[in-house]
Amino acid sequence: MSDTMAENAELTMTDQVYSDDPLADRETDHYRKEYVRTFVDKWDELIDWAGRAESEGQFFIDILRARGKETVLDVACGTGFHSVRLTEAGFDVTASDGAASMVAKAFENGRSRGLILKTAQADWRWLNRDINGKYDAIVCLGNSFTHLHKESERRRALAEFYAALKHDGLLILDQRNYDAMLDRGYTTKHKYYYCGDQVTAEPDHVDEGLCRMRYSFPDGSEYTLNMCPIRKNYMRRLLSEAGFERVRTYGDFQETYAEDDPDFFIHVAEKSAMHLVRWGTGTDDGKQDIRDITENYYDSDDADTFYSTIWGGEDLHIGRYAETPDIRTASDRTIESMIDRLPKLDASARVLDMGAGYGGAMRTLVRKTGCEAVCLNLSETQNEYNLGKIRAAKLSDKISVRHGVFEDVPEPDASCDVAWSQDAFLHSDQRAKVLAEAWRVLKPGGHLIFTDPMQADDADPAVLQPVYDRLQLNDLGSPRFYREAAEALGFETVEQEEAVSDLRTHYFRVREELVANYEKLREAGASAEYLDKMAVGLENWVKAADDGHLAWGIQHFRKPA
Repeated sequence: MSDTMAENAELTMTDQVYSDDPLADRETDHYRKEYVRTFVDKWDELIDWAGRAESEGQFFIDILRARGKETVLDVACGTGFHSVRLTEAGFDVTASDGAASMVAKAFENGRSRGLILKTAQADWRWLNRDINGKYDAIVCLGNSFTHLHKESERRRALAEFYAALKHDGLLILDQRNYDAMLDRGYTTKHKYYYCGDQVTAEPDHVDEGLCRMRYSFPDGSEYTLNMCPIRKNYMRRLLSEAGFERVRTYGDFQETYAEDDPDFFIHVAEKSAMHLVRWGTGTDDGKQDIRDITENYYDSDDADTFYSTIWGGEDLHIGRYAETPDIRTASDRTIESMIDRLPKLDASARVLDMGAGYGGAMRTLVRKTGCEAVCLNLSETQNEYNLGKIRAAKLSDKISVRHGVFEDVPEPDASCDVAWSQDAFLHSDQRAKVLAEAWRVLKPGGHLIFTDPMQADDADPAVLQPVYDRLQLNDLGSPRFYREAAEALGFETVEQEEAVSDLRTHYFRVREELVANYEKLREAGASAEYLDKMAVGLENWVKAADDGHLAWGIQHFRKPA
């Protein structure tokens, strides 16, 4: 037998090998004696590729696309389900696995679908020895990470993942809901991961150090896997301690869930990155980048709870109140008013929303006109919520979501018919550059239409400091600034509406709703400190509007044909 075959005995083994006491087999390397070829050949019966694709939908594809990822390392490719799906979706995928039998099967599955997968056998603990280069993203799916039985090995594997990622890389890692299994006993909806109708996957034994799963197939054959039942919060802590900056956890592809409800948890972890690299520019004065301040603000649990509750998780913008006092309805009126000012859009039109928030405007616009839309937004919390709404509305073929900033729009020149924004430009301290980016991406004859809370042309910045402080702003734009900056680029001014009364009513109504729903917001997780500061900040905006220091209204410009 060759050295390679000796190292990869699972390629020829037909029977799994355990000691006299299988419950004592708690070593990571034991997986090589479990993934024998006969078991691997049945693995696709367990998954059911068609059922699995339907259950998870575009979840992983959307997360990767929203962040602009291109190169993906699938470190637990198994029989190739995700490697094939991601390759077919346009990603540059390398499929790897510690088990040679899985890698061989993945290659076969890819070839049967007309693909030649790039494959490699690699043990995570020595990943960078066997895999060269840096990747935009790593996916470790199928409960695979729980094959690591020692904490030292888990930490080493995460360090290897971290090292194999680019500076702004992303790790997506899933696990069974072992918390529920350990605390309440095993139950499963058997809905999302193992979709084979005639196959069962149930534990023979569960304790704090071992979960022994048994897989039974229609022909009477049975196989087992010994895994370590790691808990959700423990996994999140390991990811944070490995250096990952943010860790978001989903249950069965949903952002919100009861702790004991999902079968699986999915962790989405961002690698730490310098903002100089993230945004392409830096500050010379040592101050925190305002874009980072904005991202952290909208990603916070406080802000997400507040805005999703008060606006119903659709929009964050100022409403039109001539016909209604209801915030949700008034917000819809703003969208309708902006649509009415644009030329008729159809399926051939492409719209860029610069600062899309929860994405409600684009979902409305696409439903009404059939156009294609791109939601560019800084907050990953909002982007992931938006993606879920897009999937639920079955608009994934029409709306894409991109994580990024509007000072550096990730869209080609002259690629959009409309650049749209609602109450977002105030978060930039480079607003002239934002308008320049809108000019760049617009086709000749394209329209720039936006709203933005502004200061009056003759307002004293010193008087507005309490207004700036609510969102940690340096200043606000003004109608004159936007007109002059737009016209300097070559835009034609179509309309600059003055509707500051709507801004005043809006902040007054939001404060009313905050006070009325204070306890509900607290119960939902918003802190008293955040809500109290928000109440004061909103009152300052109302007062500034009453004193004539603010401006607001639809700003409409056109790039000459």
